[in-house]
Amino acid sequence: MSSRRAGPSWLTRLFNPRTDDTPSEGQDGPGDNTDVELPRPLTTQRIADDLSRRGYKFRIDNDGDVTGTWDGNRFWFLLLGEHDEILQIRGRWAGNLSASSRLGVLQATNDWNRERIWPKVYARSEAYGLTLYSEVSVDFEHGATDDQLAQTVSCGLVTAAQFFASVAALTPPEISDDAR
Repeated sequence: MSSRRAGPSWLTRLFNPRTDDTPSEGQDGPGDNTDVELPRPLTTQRIADDLSRRGYKFRIDNDGDVTGTWDGNRFWFLLLGEHDEILQIRGRWAGNLSASSRLGVLQATNDWNRERIWPKVYARSEAYGLTLYSEVSVDFEHGATDDQLAQTVSCGLVTAAQFFASVAALTPPEISDDAR
């Protein structure tokens, strides 16, 4: 399933989410004696609602996790921990690299992890070659507001997209050494 559609790109919608409850000009906005939202427990439905507000396409997989593709890369929105209090946004790069790229890829992932907070990135050997993953994990033991959830989703998608694009620009995907 793809997140492509006519209109603004997914990245534009990420930074400018449209909601029906956004105050119009002349209406009360933040700081105008409005109710303060209290943190609420994370749920798959809350994640799905956030993605829907942004106009993203996604699905619920057989494990009950939210998943979708952004720029061809697969992402999962996982609830982890004893009480589903940890939100992890895990991305898998759409490309595969040959085993001969391993040293360069490991250097790129180490450089990224050393220089940036998010996402954590790593390489894995899989059936079709070496592939890359990203993870942003946030512990919401005491719940999250809709804004906190939206910010975490944005962080997970944007930072992973930046990493995947930087690697794609440096090392174009190759055919696995085993497939040659």
